Amino acid sequence: QKRLVESGGGLVQPGGSLTLSCASSRLDLQDWTIAWFRQAPGKEREGVACVGSSDRRPTFYTDSVRGRFIVSRNNPAGMSYLQMNGLKPEDTGIYFCATAPAVPPGQNSCFRRQSYQYWGQGTQVLVSS
Repeated sequence: QKRLVESGGGLVQPGGSLTLSCASSRLDLQDWTIAWFRQAPGKEREGVACVGSSDRRPTFYTDSVRGRFIVSRNNPAGMSYLQMNGLKPEDTGIYFCATAPAVPPGQNSCFRRQSYQYWGQGTQVLVSS
């Protein structure tokens, strides 16, 4: 079965760090864009970070996480990672990874939910003291 599985979520104090992982099964991610979204309680799912599939692997970040989060990918392992530093209470939410082939280049396409064909089930991140 083709799927994505996130892990690494949990409870962390403000200012702390977490690294989320996204593992793929039966998906060849080498030429596919990978994105991370999050959904806070009562809010719509929003794009957080994404990494393109070209050799340059362009990355995009939403303004609220730029400089604190780092997205990466390991194609041979079929993995993506979201390193989250300096976490704030407003980072709380369920984090999802998503992937699809042929996502048009650019931040707008990278953060469109409709761009993605495969989604994980999500992992919960709670930032609280």
